[in-house]
Amino acid sequence: MTKIFLAGIFHETHSFTDDVTGIDRFTIHRGQALLDRIGDGSQVDGFLTAAKGQGWEVVPAATYLCGASGMVDHAVFETFWDEIKPVLVQAIADGLDGIFLSLHGAMVTTELEDPDGELLARIRAVPGAQALPIFGVYDLHATLTQAMGELSDGLVCYRQCPHDDTYESAVRATELMARCLNSGVRPRQHVLVTPIVWPPTGTGTRDGPMAALEEVARRMEREIPGVLAVNVVGGYAFADVRDAGLAFGIITEGDDASARAALQELAAIAWQQRAGGIPHEHDLDEVLRDFKPDPKGPMLLVEPADNIGGGGPGDCTDVMRALLKHDVPGAGVVIADAKAVRALERVPVGGHATVAIGGKGSRLDLGPVTLEVELVSRSDGRFELEDLKSQIVVLGKKIDMGSSAVVRHRGLTILLTSKRLAPMDLGQWRSQGIAPEKLSVIGVKAAVGHRRAYDPIASASFTVKTRGPCTSDLRQLPYKRIRRPVYPLDFADA
Repeated sequence: MTKIFLAGIFHETHSFTDDVTGIDRFTIHRGQALLDRIGDGSQVDGFLTAAKGQGWEVVPAATYLCGASGMVDHAVFETFWDEIKPVLVQAIADGLDGIFLSLHGAMVTTELEDPDGELLARIRAVPGAQALPIFGVYDLHATLTQAMGELSDGLVCYRQCPHDDTYESAVRATELMARCLNSGVRPRQHVLVTPIVWPPTGTGTRDGPMAALEEVARRMEREIPGVLAVNVVGGYAFADVRDAGLAFGIITEGDDASARAALQELAAIAWQQRAGGIPHEHDLDEVLRDFKPDPKGPMLLVEPADNIGGGGPGDCTDVMRALLKHDVPGAGVVIADAKAVRALERVPVGGHATVAIGGKGSRLDLGPVTLEVELVSRSDGRFELEDLKSQIVVLGKKIDMGSSAVVRHRGLTILLTSKRLAPMDLGQWRSQGIAPEKLSVIGVKAAVGHRRAYDPIASASFTVKTRGPCTSDLRQLPYKRIRRPVYPLDFADA
């Protein structure tokens, strides 16, 4: 029976926040618990389901998973490697046919710019692994490097942002691995890193330059002989590493010159459309000044500067302040604030308390807002995803926001959570007894990933300018290691 080793490490690292991400922040699945992820809609599920269809035996090592946050303590990476290496060594000794990796691709540690490339290098250095095919799946917001391309046989990234194709992308990568094992032909990967870096708000694939690039990529897969996959990698602008930003990868069994020409074609299109990756953002006061509730659904105030999915603290206060200033009735926001939740522990449901809310996680914010609130409800913050295509399914279908509380101040409902959770599933609200479609305005701490969940219930959506570490104005960030020159840091708008 064909035996495939499975491991993975998943983190999107924000280089411009103050926190250091330790191992306590990671969810770890190992051994049978890793195999038990089949059916949860994640990357791992996509691989396990496709591997089962191939009749393979999977040798599970471990996956380390964490949402976006600050620099990863390098000890996490070494702990991960120390855990998976002996499993790999034993699997090779027992007879191993291939290696599959579940990755994000934008992790940065306190010692490494490219831990994914380092992981591949260490795997290749294990005796017996040099000749094994390595395939895997990674996020559209990865930092694609030459090392990742050269040291693996076929890494496939998501095609959609919001990422509702995590499962399908893993299936595609698994099918490429099966093709390699069945034919004996090892494909090659070519990588091109462009002189462009777009903020997450500019990497949605439903419109703009990313949509155009994905369309060309699919055409190339159909028309260029030997091309198995074309990866359009939007990149992660908040990773201050050399190769951060827009990149392309081609996996091919065909002519290398044709593959390189295709990469240059994609790069030329991206450069022509580079300005389209810098989104327009609205003024909060102007949006709310004449607001009237719409029976068709809530208006969204999308706040990418505090994008939780991009590493924001989830407690910035500009949107909450604006809703209070304009006394908007029936509005709702989610604030990640464990201290505020703890301050309400002794308050009975229906009781009142004065609480300092938000403003604790970023030096760019104005600070906490002190409000007298009514405690509406409290919970343990656990719920199951409504949508297994949600972008956060990579963490599994069972979600834990930590101890949570719902409070109300005048017309504003505030869901306080102890843990940050990217707003990518409406179950977050419904689990707390709140029907999001009945709110008049919802503050959404996201860039693009919320759209699958929120757009269907919204009457209107405005991306607004606020303070926070995930700003769309990349010129505000103190880059030190990114390659130069790069757009938009060093070039005028097109």
